[in-house]
Amino acid sequence: MKKLNYQLKNLCDRNRDGSHGTRSERHQILQAIANQLMTLGYRRMEASSLKPKHVEALVAHYQQEGLTSGTIKNRMSVLRWWAEKINKSNVICKDNAFYGIADRVFVTNSSKACELDKAMLARITSPSIKIALELQKAFGLRREEAIKFSPEYADQGSHIRLKSTWCKGGKAREIPIRTDEQCELLVRAQALAGKGSLIPDHMKYVQQLRIYESETAKAGLSKMHGLRHRYAQERYLQLTGWASPTCGGPNSQNLTTQERKQDALARLAISQELGHERKSITAVYLGT
Repeated sequence: MKKLNYQLKNLCDRNRDGSHGTRSERHQILQAIANQLMTLGYRRMEASSLKPKHVEALVAHYQQEGLTSGTIKNRMSVLRWWAEKINKSNVICKDNAFYGIADRVFVTNSSKACELDKAMLARITSPSIKIALELQKAFGLRREEAIKFSPEYADQGSHIRLKSTWCKGGKAREIPIRTDEQCELLVRAQALAGKGSLIPDHMKYVQQLRIYESETAKAGLSKMHGLRHRYAQERYLQLTGWASPTCGGPNSQNLTTQERKQDALARLAISQELGHERKSITAVYLGT
């Protein structure tokens, strides 16, 4: 276990305020934060060395990832808990607006999906970044999952499998291969990566992440998390036969009993494919 991870674990063990569930969630978030700080280049941190620059780097990373304001605020609460326990509460501003964190947005039936514009995609000069973006579109992958993607490992014929080390929360998962477009993309990814991943052998993830950010910014591509919304909406249409509420389809109140069963099964499948534990999270992508 890395030094910061170990020290944050001990901090949680010594400060057992809150319910068991709260303590467990706090510990998991702090471990993820320690890993993210390592990825962002802060390799010699200790629990007592938390500074404003670390908070700002984390917030910028979360916003680039496209996390909801609610999720970011939850993580800020945990960061404030950490700062309080090391008597450094002043390193984090009390007002989330200081960091550009928007007010929590509740579920609406408006679509947040985005398309992968071909003209903009053509501006990407890195072949591996271009493939990663196409993987995000075709399989609804998160950015990190797409960047770390290893086609030889992932492609299982009927589905792709994602390693736990690629995925948020360390939760490995499988996603079905359904279309010719997906198959053709996997062939191109394999030809590019060979036996490795989409990260060139001489580079680390954080270096490739910076290239991704630079390339997408120059190409005018932003909010690529919207590709996951697009994937979810397309899967919903395929699984149910009607559009999701975010795409103008009927809301749950207008579904028959049988249709509600189909809706529930579709949402569960989509939740699993996107790497979420709760079916209810699909409301963010599909509406209600």
